[in-house]
Amino acid sequence: MPRIEFSAIPDRARLWVFVADVPVADPAPLLSAVDGHLAQWAAHGVPLVCARDWRDERFLAIAVDEAATGASGCSIDGLFRTISRVQSQVGADLLASGRVAWRDASGAIRVASRGEFELQAGAGIVDADTRVYETLVDNVGEWRARFERPARESWVKALLT
Repeated sequence: MPRIEFSAIPDRARLWVFVADVPVADPAPLLSAVDGHLAQWAAHGVPLVCARDWRDERFLAIAVDEAATGASGCSIDGLFRTISRVQSQVGADLLASGRVAWRDASGAIRVASRGEFELQAGAGIVDADTRVYETLVDNVGEWRARFERPARESWVKALLT
C-alpha cells in the first residue's frame, strides 16, 4: 500500500510543493498521472509510502513518509518527469522555480516572479498583511500549519522593502 490518503500521512513526511502558474480548472489529467506514478513509486525497488494533495486550483503537494522508506534521487527525478510530461495537458507550468504565490485584494490567487512581487510591493498592491503561500515548506506538518500566512511572517517579507 504505497499510496495513502493525504490525511493519513504523518506531519514528519517530506514534502514537495508544485505551484501552477495559472489556475487549473480541470486537474483530472494531472492528478490521474500523479496518482498512477504514486501507486507504483519506489526507491531501489521498495515502494514509497506517499500521498498527494491538490489545493485551490494551483497547489500540488506530494509527500513521502521517509520514516517508512526514503526517496532516492532517481525516484524523485521520476516524479518530476511525470509532472513535466503532463503539465502541458492542463495548460500550466508547475515546475518553474523562484515564484511567489499570494492572494490579492479580491481573494484571487496570483503567481509571479519574485521581481514582479517586489514591483507589486513597491506599488503598494501587496504589503505585510497580504496572504502568501509558503511553497518552500518541506514537511507535511508545515503544509498543514503554515502554508498560507501573512507576508510579514514569511520569507517574502524581505521582498516588501
